[in-house]
Amino acid sequence: MRKNIVAGNWKMNTTLQEGVGLAKDVNEALSKVNAACDVIICVPFTHLAPVNAVINPAKLGLGAENCADHKSGAYTGEVSASMVASTGASYVILGHSERRQYYGETAETLKEKVALALENNLTPIFCIGEVLEQRENGTYLEVVKAQIEDALFNLSAEDFSKLILAYEPVWAIGTGKTATDDQAQEMHAFIRGVIADKYGKEVADNTSILYGGSCKPSNARALFAKPDVDGGLIGGASLDAESFMGIVEAFN
Repeated sequence: MRKNIVAGNWKMNTTLQEGVGLAKDVNEALSKVNAACDVIICVPFTHLAPVNAVINPAKLGLGAENCADHKSGAYTGEVSASMVASTGASYVILGHSERRQYYGETAETLKEKVALALENNLTPIFCIGEVLEQRENGTYLEVVKAQIEDALFNLSAEDFSKLILAYEPVWAIGTGKTATDDQAQEMHAFIRGVIADKYGKEVADNTSILYGGSCKPSNARALFAKPDVDGGLIGGASLDAESFMGIVEAFN
């Protein structure tokens, strides 16, 4: 059975001290409930080891927001998958639309990152999604299918089954717009079908597909009620423990 998951993506927010405080708040809130989903926070590189020291890994998973596409070497400023793993993190976000848009990440880059993440026992949270123009011109299904095929279909079924996917309509990130419940379900069901065509129904049925795009406590329950929406990759709402827990509790 695939897992329900709520993962926070803090992006380039919080100082180290603020981040440790926020992690403590989320950890404390989780200690008081029996969450009906896995909960993960993906934090800036500088925060990984200090945050790992203050959370209960049985209640709260830890991830990075990116990793390098090289194992090691003369790549000043980069952080490798092995470095991420050495902090105690278990997850890494890859292919986020902001990385694709601002840093020119390609399918070839992402193939390398996914391989290195898996080699270091990190679970990739792999992001896919269309921009507004592609949504409006009707090419959004083909765009998302190509993003999956080009970066991930070199993987064995065994390795693919270790991934978490996150569908993020780029037009809904940080804009306050959200895909409707039906739009999210349409895309998630389509993605599951693409996986099934390549790897078979069992792998597809066991792949968690999260929704990312202005998910908040007020709309999380309706989104998560859809049969192919297995949780959320949460941006802004993950920077406030109360809002984040409101989304976690949408599964209860």
